Amino acid sequence: MDLWRLDATDLARLIRLGQVSSRDAVTACLARMDAVNPRLNAVVRRMDEEAMAAADAADTARARGEALGELHGVPVTVKINTDQRGHPTDNGVAALRDLVAPEDAPAVANLRRAGAVFIGRTNAPAFSMRIFSDNAPHGRTLNPRDQDITPGGSSGGAGVAAAVGMGPIAHGTDIGGSVRIPAYCNGVVGLRTGLGRVPAFSTTTRVPRPLGAQLMATQGPHTRSVRDARLALSVMMRGDARDTRWVDVPLHGPPPARPIRVALVPEVPGGFTHPAQAAAVRLAGAHLAGAGYAVEEALPPEMEEVARLWHVIGAGDVFRVLGPMIEKMGDADAVTSLHHWLALSPRPDPAAVLEAYAQRDRLLLLWQEFFVHHPLVIMPTLCDLPPRQEQDLTLEGQRGILESLRVSLIAPLLGLAGLAVPVGSHGRLRTGVQIVPARFREDLALDAGEVIEAAEGVVEAIDPFW
Repeated sequence: MDLWRLDATDLARLIRLGQVSSRDAVTACLARMDAVNPRLNAVVRRMDEEAMAAADAADTARARGEALGELHGVPVTVKINTDQRGHPTDNGVAALRDLVAPEDAPAVANLRRAGAVFIGRTNAPAFSMRIFSDNAPHGRTLNPRDQDITPGGSSGGAGVAAAVGMGPIAHGTDIGGSVRIPAYCNGVVGLRTGLGRVPAFSTTTRVPRPLGAQLMATQGPHTRSVRDARLALSVMMRGDARDTRWVDVPLHGPPPARPIRVALVPEVPGGFTHPAQAAAVRLAGAHLAGAGYAVEEALPPEMEEVARLWHVIGAGDVFRVLGPMIEKMGDADAVTSLHHWLALSPRPDPAAVLEAYAQRDRLLLLWQEFFVHHPLVIMPTLCDLPPRQEQDLTLEGQRGILESLRVSLIAPLLGLAGLAVPVGSHGRLRTGVQIVPARFREDLALDAGEVIEAAEGVVEAIDPFW
C-alpha cells in the first residue's frame, strides 16, 4: 500500500489504530517528494530531519496511550508566506530569507496541536500577489498536468503538493483566489474559509495590514477529498484571542429549508466565460439535482460591481502598502506584473476607496438576502482555462487574466467562503467550480461538495504528465 496515496482521514485512522506508524506515513510522503518535487518545485524548503523526529514522537505518544489529535502523525505542508516556528517567512522574497518566525501562526499552531507533522514549505510568488508561483529565490513551480500553464497562485506549491501526493493536506491563503485557483489548476479540492472563521496574525509582519487585507484575506486547505477539507477546517478554525476578527461560530449551522435551493451561474457577467467552465457549473448542478437539491440558474446581486470593488480596494489600499515593497524587494517579474495590474486598475483617490468600503457593506447585505432563498451559489473558479506561464508579463496577457479572475474576487470582497471542487475535464486539465455559501456556512458548501465528489469520483494523486 502506497501510504502517500491515502487521504488524511484514512492515514489518521490507520495511525490511531496502530496499523501504520507516523514514521511510515512521513517516510512515504518524503520519498514521494524525492520522486516528483525535483521536476515540479512545489516544496521549496524541506524539513526531513525535523519531520522524522516529530513522527517518532507521535509514535511514542501513541505507544504510551496519550490522547491523540485528529491529525496525529499525518504529514502536512505550510505555505512560505505563513509563520512556522523556526523557519523563515520569506514569502518568495530574497530580502526576507532570514525572517525566521519565533512562533507558529494560529492555523499552523492548530494543525500542530492536532498532531500534524510538518514536512515542507510550499512555493508562492513574491509577496503572494500573482497567480503564478514563481519567484527569484525559489524558482518556478510547474503544473503536473501541463508544465506550460500555471499551477495557480499564490498557493501554487500547495495545490501541486496535494495533487501529486507529497502530503494529504497543504495549507494555503486566499485574498483573491489563492486557494481556489491552484485547486482548479491542479484538479484538487481547495477551501477558502470565510472571514473570521480561521484565526490569523503574524509575528514577523513588519507593517500594519491594510484594511482590505484584513477584510479579504483568509486561509484554508488543499486536499484530494472533501472530507479532508472538512477535517482540516475543523482543526484550523480553533480560536486565538489575539486575532480581533476571529469569531467562535460552530462549524455546523441550523439546517436550511428542504430542498436546498442552489443558484447556478454558468456564464459570469462582465466578460467571457469559457464554455468548458460553464459546462462544469451545469454538470455540478445536475449532480446536485440528482441528489435532491433544487437547482436553477439565477444571478446573485450586482456581481460585476462586487468584482469591480475588489480592484478599487486592492489598488487603493492593498497595493498602497504592498506596491512599494514589491518595487523595492520583489523580483523583476513581480514588478512587471504589478505595473500591468495597476495600469488596468489605476489607484483611486481616498474618497473612492472609502466609498468602496461603504458599497461593500451594501452589497454584502444584498447577498445575504439572496442567500436566504438560495443558500448556495455555484460559479466557475476562473472564468477561463488556466493561463499560460508568464501571461501576466504583457499588458494584454494581464488583461485576460483579470477578466478571468473577476469571478474569484467575489468571495474575498464579501468575506465569504468558497469551496473549489473538480468537475468535468478539458484535455489533461480538470475543469472546476466554486461553491459559495452564506457567511459561516462552510458546512453547506462541504455537504454539496461531497455530493459532487460522489458523482465525479474522489481525486487520486497523479504523476506529472510530461
